[in-house]
Amino acid sequence: MQQNKILVVEDEEMIRFGLQTNLELENYIVETAEDGEEAIAKIDSFEPDLVLLDLMLPKKSGIEVCRVIRKLRPQTYIIMLTAKTEETSKVLGLEMGADDYVTKPFSIMELLARVKAFLRRANENNVQVATTEEEIVEFYDIRIDFKKYEAFKAGVPLDLSAKEYQIIKFFWTHKGDVIPREQLFKEIWGYDTLPASRTIDNHIGNLRKKLEDDPGNPKMIISVRSVGYKFNV
Repeated sequence: MQQNKILVVEDEEMIRFGLQTNLELENYIVETAEDGEEAIAKIDSFEPDLVLLDLMLPKKSGIEVCRVIRKLRPQTYIIMLTAKTEETSKVLGLEMGADDYVTKPFSIMELLARVKAFLRRANENNVQVATTEEEIVEFYDIRIDFKKYEAFKAGVPLDLSAKEYQIIKFFWTHKGDVIPREQLFKEIWGYDTLPASRTIDNHIGNLRKKLEDDPGNPKMIISVRSVGYKFNV
């Protein structure tokens, strides 16, 4: 079985070394970067499956690195490492395409569990993409190619994250169903419990901005009060 590759981007040496050691003990192939410029260089050469990305970095910020990752490798997962006071940066990072965030100081066991959940979902998704009959779907003026990670609205390319492709694919296979938030977290994020974060709200909000003609009055991704969402296509 192929080993997953993880890039740890962290300027604090002790945290960087600790993360690398613990991830390698879990049998991942790990590379590290201590600033934004080194991270961008390694994204291209190392081609990681997942990036642990500190937001506060020298030379180039984590937000800038996140933006570059999304352009170069839309299928790569990004978990941001943030401080408790960086609420605005968390939201901006999710808007730039990060898949989730963990707040410092964090439990290494919790972080490893999230990494495992993301990569398990990625490996399962790769198998599904390789065998699915619906690699390309179209609805309204949207066209999604799940195999090539390409998306268009009225012929204009959309910049979607790996997680956003997965959400759309899950919505597509459950068209017309009311999908509880808990089910989304379990099936898309791989979490057994609902995290106390705005992760899902930000992802749905970002998808509406990209897909809907009027994000404030959505026609495709409908909120069902106190339950979850419905994909109306």
